[in-house]
Amino acid sequence: MFLVLAGCAASPRFASKGESTRSEPPSPKVQQDASAGETVSKETPRVKVPEGKALLTLEGVASYYAHEFHGRLTSNGETFDMHSLTAAHRTLPFGTQVRVTNLENNKTVMVRINDRGPFKEGRIIDLAMGAAEELDMIRNGTARVRLEVLEWGKGE
Repeated sequence: MFLVLAGCAASPRFASKGESTRSEPPSPKVQQDASAGETVSKETPRVKVPEGKALLTLEGVASYYAHEFHGRLTSNGETFDMHSLTAAHRTLPFGTQVRVTNLENNKTVMVRINDRGPFKEGRIIDLAMGAAEELDMIRNGTARVRLEVLEWGKGE
């Protein structure tokens, strides 16, 4: 019985030093909106491809993570640096380059996806503290953001 229950447990965001949690990133859930003929992501209402610049655009709430995870391994096996311009996303492939815009002040930052998360309901991205500082969202802890995928990662 214990083995059955242990198999159902969620995998952790981080492993202890020397331990890897590397796995294949899940594919984003996308469906066709028959009425509009557009692609719709289950994560946000619409996926846009404006003038060939952004490959995918999402909007939602961002949060950040820092001290508690600094120096621990991320889901792709890298050591987490809270001062870096990296982020965690549930489904985007590792290595994906994303422009994040704080919709409250229009500040932007480029981040690379190297982790899985956020695990809190209603959030679409978890930024390293360095990226959150660039967006001026440290004081509030969260911000409404736009994500624009500019380059797909290879999942590494």
